[in-house]
Amino acid sequence: MATYKPVVVQAFPKLGERITKDTAYWQGYKTPVQIKEFGAINKIDFSPIPPYNYAVTASSRIHIYGRYSQEPIKTFSRFKDAAYCATYRDDGNLLVAGSEEGSIHLFDVSGRAPLRQFDGHTKPVHVVGFLSDKYRIFSGGDDYSSNLWDIASATEIVSYSEHTDYVRCGCASKVNADVFITGSYDHTVKLFDARTKSSALYHSVKTSPEKCECVHMSNCFVCFLLTGGRYVKVWDVLKGGQLLVSLKNHHKTVTCLCLNSSGQRLLSGSLDRHVKIYSTTSYKVVHSFNYATSILSLALSPEDETIVVGMTNGVLNVKHKKPEERKEKSQKKRQPAYKTYVKGRTYMPKQVYKPVKRVLRKYDKLLKSFQSSKALDAVLEPPIRLYTPEVTVAVMQELHRRGTLRSALAGRDEKQIDLLLTFVARRVIEPRFTPVLVTVADMITDIYQPVVGQSAIVDRQFLRLKEAIGKEIDYQEELLEVLGMMDTLFATFTEKRATYLEEKKSNGLTETTETSMND
Repeated sequence: MATYKPVVVQAFPKLGERITKDTAYWQGYKTPVQIKEFGAINKIDFSPIPPYNYAVTASSRIHIYGRYSQEPIKTFSRFKDAAYCATYRDDGNLLVAGSEEGSIHLFDVSGRAPLRQFDGHTKPVHVVGFLSDKYRIFSGGDDYSSNLWDIASATEIVSYSEHTDYVRCGCASKVNADVFITGSYDHTVKLFDARTKSSALYHSVKTSPEKCECVHMSNCFVCFLLTGGRYVKVWDVLKGGQLLVSLKNHHKTVTCLCLNSSGQRLLSGSLDRHVKIYSTTSYKVVHSFNYATSILSLALSPEDETIVVGMTNGVLNVKHKKPEERKEKSQKKRQPAYKTYVKGRTYMPKQVYKPVKRVLRKYDKLLKSFQSSKALDAVLEPPIRLYTPEVTVAVMQELHRRGTLRSALAGRDEKQIDLLLTFVARRVIEPRFTPVLVTVADMITDIYQPVVGQSAIVDRQFLRLKEAIGKEIDYQEELLEVLGMMDTLFATFTEKRATYLEEKKSNGLTETTETSMND
């Protein structure tokens, strides 16, 4: 008797995303750590100096976290109401934050009580930050004003009232110590110079029909980036606010922007629960992250080692870069075996060949014992049916080759028929399974046609199968129509080329004939 040959499962190419250097790099972050805050997280900011702690602003508190800590190492809670936009100074020693009551608080990172309090805004202050000279603070509030403050004297230097709606975002230049920009819900972005009493640009930059939610300035002060609605736009400062590129890769409002340490990658977070990563040379999406809920804030550590995302439900998502794999230590030279010392270097042990015992899978064992129905049940179990459907289809094909597929499909109860029809209706439209599953669907229809109408569950699955096949037929007909139109276009192009060549040839012959006649 011939030995049993296991079922051959046809291998199909796996369709997956293209693995690029960016994909490999951004996938090199560990499983995220989630920390629950007291409210929606409106701002995350990393300290610019080691060990790169980060400040998280949520509700009426500011929490300072260490890079790997899951509990805050310091808390600032001297706020009567909500706190906004806690931002570090470039030396990492001071922290400034706005508040719902309209005052600005300046903290020493090593202390707890505020060092200074700046009062001048009449409504909540959502935007604060340090100018690059480290001695002045800019702010923007819901009273439509953008102010500049002196830290030493705690006094207001200048106030700009050029916006006509809430000022909700801003950023200072790292190159020029007198320049900062603010974005407002009046759909404009204005660039201010502390040496003047009005905005520096000749005309304000109109963002879009949507409100400006976030603005970020490049390190070289050549351009700035802003978000309005679903758009991320890049503007050239040196050309008076000329639009360079407009990106629309999000489905909902973009709420935050961030650049990596080299400035070659731009990260954007949105209410659509996605973080998109762009190349700043081509402005194409090179990678993206998905999160559980809408994103309000985003920050990347100065060494790109940590990504922190704040969400509307108060959850802080922290991802750390995986450490680089160390090079394998050189293995020690293996000492000769004892037999080498005894029998010499030329000794060769006898090679004994043992037959490899082939282990059969459950469905192969059942097929070997001619239990067709049980073999089909074995490949309809969830682990195989859901994750390796090609195995299920291969067993069905083998049963059809043996001529026992009809008997394996017959004699099933309502639950088994429902399971079988669910699998066929789901997979029959896949080209790799269609030839086999169409045959299976025909046999199921022939076998169980007499019981149609006796079970609502079975009837529903038959209708699903009919609908799936009908949609696929319509889809194929549309593709054939498109193919016919393309064939017509290609044929037209070919005819035109032929006519053009024929005309050239005929003209050449005519000219030759006329010349000979004249001679």
